[in-house]
Amino acid sequence: MSLTVVNGLPAHVLFVHFVIVLVPLSALALVVCAAWPRGARRLGLVLPILAFVALASVPLATHAGEWLEQHVGSDPLVRKHAELGDGLLPWALGLFVFSAVVWWTARRSAPATDGTASATDGSANASWSSSALLRGAVVVLSLAVAAGAVVDVYRIGDSGAKAAWHDNYSKTATRDDG
Repeated sequence: MSLTVVNGLPAHVLFVHFVIVLVPLSALALVVCAAWPRGARRLGLVLPILAFVALASVPLATHAGEWLEQHVGSDPLVRKHAELGDGLLPWALGLFVFSAVVWWTARRSAPATDGTASATDGSANASWSSSALLRGAVVVLSLAVAAGAVVDVYRIGDSGAKAAWHDNYSKTATRDDG
């Protein structure tokens, strides 16, 4: 197995499924955790790890897609798909950065469980739990990055489907199964 071919098939076809699932899942988890700090504390390190795996899947799919682009005929739809695909990495990086920020902030603002004062009861706890402005900004920015990432994944996937399937199937049945 290489990063371009898996079992004799282009690896791009496999890797894009990781992107299609993990980027929107990371986006959803980010928005939920940004809006609900208790949920971020419950999810813990899973949030930034999920976003990191989503981030890592993007260059894998892109690299395999660039190889595939060199092995199919020149087509404007393929070129458009490749151009759109090159734009996803910044969105995935944004998901990872905001996921790490939300995780770190929620972790630092975790209430003490033994009845004693937490080591972070000072400015970190006050800045997250009592500052509606800061929390609102994190929620809005997380929502913007998450929406941008999901919309970009949709646009890239749609252009890829059009590139792969245009003129490659019959609009009428080719045989009668009845």
